[in-house]
Amino acid sequence: MKKFLFLVIFVFSTAVHAKEEANDVWNGTVLSNDLIKTIQKAQYDYKKCVMDEMQKKGYGKMDSRVATGAIIKQCEKVLANMRKSYTDAKVPGIVADRHLKKMRISITRRVLKQLMFAEAARKAGQ
Repeated sequence: MKKFLFLVIFVFSTAVHAKEEANDVWNGTVLSNDLIKTIQKAQYDYKKCVMDEMQKKGYGKMDSRVATGAIIKQCEKVLANMRKSYTDAKVPGIVADRHLKKMRISITRRVLKQLMFAEAARKAGQ
């Protein structure tokens, strides 16, 4: 009897869980072309902001990790604009945050790699 009761509870709980997940599904094809262009422009603006910030002289004298953090923090406003575009288009926050996090991490890695290379080149030249 206990096994039967456990089986009924298990089946019922999985059915309820599956129904909750079905309501939370987002269809990625609902993005308009205008939104896609806006996101692509925001990505370009973010990368441009990071590259412009890297060109400033003050970061050359700093440790590469500290400089990378400072550069990324200076360009967070651009990412906030991109997130606003996502939320205005009714994209779930978790999807928008995942995309922004992925982009932030990849740019941070690139910046850190370039700054570490420049720092090593400076130290080798001394």
